[in-house]
Amino acid sequence: MTPPPTAPHHPYEDVLAVLIGSTLVAVGVLLFRTADIPMGGTVGVAYLAHYASGLNFGTLFFAFNLPFYVLAWRGMGRAFTLKTFASVATLSVLSEWLPQLIHIDRMNGIFAAVVGGLLVGNGLLVLIRHRASLGGLGVLAVYLQETRGWRAGTVQMLMDLVILGAATVIIGLQAAALSVLASAALNMVIGVNHRRGRYLGC
Repeated sequence: MTPPPTAPHHPYEDVLAVLIGSTLVAVGVLLFRTADIPMGGTVGVAYLAHYASGLNFGTLFFAFNLPFYVLAWRGMGRAFTLKTFASVATLSVLSEWLPQLIHIDRMNGIFAAVVGGLLVGNGLLVLIRHRASLGGLGVLAVYLQETRGWRAGTVQMLMDLVILGAATVIIGLQAAALSVLASAALNMVIGVNHRRGRYLGC
């Protein structure tokens, strides 16, 4: 039986999704940074560069995403690219702004990994459902799901493992182990809640 067509999101709904999704991710990233937990994806690459160089995290994250907009434009279309650009810009700003609003004196590493991973996963899920992402490797994961049918959560997990291998060398084994836990929580959210063909309009 053919499912009934679904109504597209209104522009204001996409704007709200960008704000909500980026905010959830930003809070998760704040937990990671407070507990010194490296992350996967382009966020993780930017974090490792920030950790090694001391340069501004938000600026690095924004810059590292620039090359992937070409893939997004060609493979996913103008609307996806523009919403992704807005999401990346919003997260870049929030990542530098939230530490001024929220001050955490102590953070348990396991709690930060699990809750931070769940927050980031739900933020990404909101963005994916509105055909947006946080750029970089996330664009590649969504692109492969749309074109090859590969599950975005699985693709993202494999790429994260490569990044976390680098984190083990740069930051240390304990932090990398917490990153694996965070990555598992993040990708569990996406893998369970975003499967092609399971939901109307997805």
